[in-house]
Amino acid sequence: MQRWQRVSMSNSIYSFLLFKALYAPKAAFARLAAEDPAPLRILFRYSLWLLLLPPIFSFAGAAQLGWRLGATEPLFMSSNALALISIGYFCLLFFGLVTTALISRWMADTYGANASFGRHVALITIVGEPLAVASIAHLFPDVFFNALVLIPTTIWAMYLLYTGIPLALGIPPERGMLMASSLVGWLLVAAVSLLGISMSLWTLGIGPLLGV
Repeated sequence: MQRWQRVSMSNSIYSFLLFKALYAPKAAFARLAAEDPAPLRILFRYSLWLLLLPPIFSFAGAAQLGWRLGATEPLFMSSNALALISIGYFCLLFFGLVTTALISRWMADTYGANASFGRHVALITIVGEPLAVASIAHLFPDVFFNALVLIPTTIWAMYLLYTGIPLALGIPPERGMLMASSLVGWLLVAAVSLLGISMSLWTLGIGPLLGV
């Protein structure tokens, strides 16, 4: 009986995060604060499915319409190149989620936050959920259109980060603000590094042919 109750509670937290985090994030964070989810369960039952959305949308949009990067004609790539880029896209998103959760867990001792790794994985997953859903904009692969969609979505994700850390990890708001700001700093460094790596790969011929 107790085992069935634990399984039922685990399933409820996944469905709760899947839907309610989008329209009632404070309630989702408050619920998360009362749970201690297993990190692998969160990853394989929830996070991975969200991480698959951007690469799938990007592949489908680029294959049908081609990327519009400001030039007159859209940029089309072969199916093999698109598949390689999409796989790399997914791997980078997965690496980013796991490393951000690890860094958040590492920071927890400094700020007196809850140290449950599963809770940190769930928190970062909720924060990234709006970006994963908004990646449907990749179906129309125009850089300007995607920026219009993803910039306000990124602001919403940052709001979730600043709101969620004190609620989900059980620390005062002022500590939560400092911890969230530290994580934003890490994410900015990671984003700039990703741009540099992407340009290096493109120059080497992986992706758009930018080499000279």
